[in-house]
Amino acid sequence: MQYWGITDPGCTRTQNQDAFQIEKLDRNTILCVVCDGMGGAKSGNVASNLALDVFVQEVKRTWVSSMDVEKSDQMLKNAVKLANFTVYDQAQQFEEFSGMGTTLVAALIHGKYATVVNIGDSRAYSIKSDGVRQLTVDHSLVQMMIARGELSPEQARSYPGKNLITRAIGTEAVVECDIYHRKLESGECLLLCTDGLSNLVDEQEILFEIVHGANRQSSCERLLEIAKNRGAPDNVTCLLAQI
Repeated sequence: MQYWGITDPGCTRTQNQDAFQIEKLDRNTILCVVCDGMGGAKSGNVASNLALDVFVQEVKRTWVSSMDVEKSDQMLKNAVKLANFTVYDQAQQFEEFSGMGTTLVAALIHGKYATVVNIGDSRAYSIKSDGVRQLTVDHSLVQMMIARGELSPEQARSYPGKNLITRAIGTEAVVECDIYHRKLESGECLLLCTDGLSNLVDEQEILFEIVHGANRQSSCERLLEIAKNRGAPDNVTCLLAQI
């Protein structure tokens, strides 16, 4: 199993409010997490890093390699619940953190099985030689409008409210996460990214850079370069894991 990650403030922002971590839980298991903070100059950064740290530490504390799928899912839900409570509590206690929140997308990869957790509009993709598949569904205004038939996916890319999310860690006392399961094939890659990447780089470009690029190791750097060449108005983070 190989993995790489990169984060960058982009071309406009002075602060990077994205955060990511790759944690090896045992020789056959890794946890990959990406967060995209929001809520002002300081608090977005606090929210993403706090949620990331609490989520990872709770999974590390409770992970057992012999867990079945049901127990593993519950472990991840509990970690989300604790991360949400921690960020929300800080936002309630301190005026400078009021309204802060963060997306969270994570993949627990155990052997050839992946469990993906999502809150917000950071994404997980599966990449194989024959194509790219988005595994997660955005919790966003434009995704709701697409589901209702009010917008096409193409129209959504330039819609003025495309950055409005409907679910986040820390903005409400309780948050619900989505969980997805996938059996991975040999050579298959998982890409986790923030909307700073997905808003600027389309799926065919992701496929080309990861599958047909010079090497997997530099794929994240090449995707970041594409985003920055297009102005990168937001922070950009991508994480790649390959079985």
